[in-house]
Amino acid sequence: MGRTHTAPAPRATPSELRFAFVSCQDWQNGYWPAYRRLAEEDVDLVVHLGDYIYEYGPEGKTRPGSPPDRVHEGPEVFSLESYRNRHALYRTDPALQAAHAVAPWIVTWDDHEVENNYANGIPEETTSPPGDFTIRRANAYRAFYEHMPLRRTSVPRGVNLQLYRRLAWGSLAEFNVLDTRQYRSDQPCGDGLKNCAERLAPTQTMTGAEQEKWLLEGLAVSEASWNVIAQQTIFAEVDFNPAPGSVGPAGLFNVDQWDGYVAQRRRISEFLAARRPSNPIVLAGDIHSSWANDVKLDYDDPASPTVAAEFVGTSISSDFPAPFIPAVNAALADNPHVRFFEVCTVGTSAAASLRSGGEQISAP
Repeated sequence: MGRTHTAPAPRATPSELRFAFVSCQDWQNGYWPAYRRLAEEDVDLVVHLGDYIYEYGPEGKTRPGSPPDRVHEGPEVFSLESYRNRHALYRTDPALQAAHAVAPWIVTWDDHEVENNYANGIPEETTSPPGDFTIRRANAYRAFYEHMPLRRTSVPRGVNLQLYRRLAWGSLAEFNVLDTRQYRSDQPCGDGLKNCAERLAPTQTMTGAEQEKWLLEGLAVSEASWNVIAQQTIFAEVDFNPAPGSVGPAGLFNVDQWDGYVAQRRRISEFLAARRPSNPIVLAGDIHSSWANDVKLDYDDPASPTVAAEFVGTSISSDFPAPFIPAVNAALADNPHVRFFEVCTVGTSAAASLRSGGEQISAP
């Protein structure tokens, strides 16, 4: 049993919306006290940005000191039955159950609901058994739909599932929920931390052309006070090269993020600059750490216009490699639009309050 909220009528003018956003809950890498705390908060909505389950087998238990009894019940999942069982295992957690019971959820997926870093019909491991990746993706999508609070319009049709959608909280806020896995181009440069001309190609897309058109058309006519883009990976540019002054061709970029899809990000940012929808906010997860970023029109020019604010929430339990933290901190000098970066040793959710009149309060 739980409680829910009915969204305000479309033209209602609520004074406030309190919501939490979460992501990345690897069963094998820790307990989930963040969900227990979330259940104690008076939130209207919970937004899950992906990696609700992890597909790995027990060999994916990588965090030193992680709970000995938190081990996946079988090998890496491929079949419909195994994906269903993995969702069922995660739902046995009492803290997650409490978080589901406290408020309605808005959900989208990232990669681990199917396979790490897959892109459209392209798997990460081309030799992974048992054969056709489209069958595996269809199994994963079916299990996701069966376990998540989704509309009937999201009933899987073969290998496809309609996930991107728009939800409003009266005239106060509108959530544009993106799907950046099902339609994306393959990661450029062979994935990883790279730099190559391919990531600048105009054909590189996170969303596919149809979803991009849907997003921009919706933002163009939105009358909401706050326009939230709920999606998976860091949107702003992040140069991860720790060497001072390593910008431009010397930069290192995570091409699984929007840094692998630069032309599309530029099109969206130029739209935000030209059309100026009210209070655009980008939400992201994926990277298991907390960030606050200015979304810039031109990242090579610190004086360039800021077109949106981005908030990246850390994970519920999934790991951020500790040796990588000093390198990221060293690289921040070359990323002046990054206003905040922190890695927590205990997973958290992020809570935000959107208010009429343009005031925002956000806290970890």
